[in-house]
Amino acid sequence: MVDGISRMDIAFSIGANLGNRHVALAHAIKRLTDLIPDLRCSSVYETEPVGYTDQPTFLNCACIGSTVLPVDDIYALIQDIHNELSRKSRPRWHEREIDVDILIYGSQIIDTETIVIPHPRMHQRAFVLKPLSEIAPSMMHPIFNSSMLHLFEQCEDKAAVEFNCTAEQLLHE
Repeated sequence: MVDGISRMDIAFSIGANLGNRHVALAHAIKRLTDLIPDLRCSSVYETEPVGYTDQPTFLNCACIGSTVLPVDDIYALIQDIHNELSRKSRPRWHEREIDVDILIYGSQIIDTETIVIPHPRMHQRAFVLKPLSEIAPSMMHPIFNSSMLHLFEQCEDKAAVEFNCTAEQLLHE
């Protein structure tokens, strides 16, 4: 607890499939650590696109940490990261210079015009669950009351999610 405010676990999914994907992921991770200094990251995975498949493969990773910050502050940082990396507006599931999503924010369930947490499709996405279960296998989904590892084991998404590099390699390129 900090000044009467409880720390919450927070989980992110980060992905990119345009430009220098490694640099984009590393930049996003470094910026997230500005607000969440204890951020830990999974390995980086090369993943097949979902939804719209006529596009390059993605690099994806997951990160977890703890925070006392309101979700709006974290969302504002994510928008800054998207702007810094020149993310263009495109239809859902299309190419991305960078995509940072909040997956879990403690046990909070948030559904506003701009923020939906837990991420509404995370339980259907191997590219989200494999890296998240690598670093937080026992983290619980607040709606399904299942661990990330259990959700990954039950996930019907069979798209390829292949190891690309470690987080340490990514951050020291």
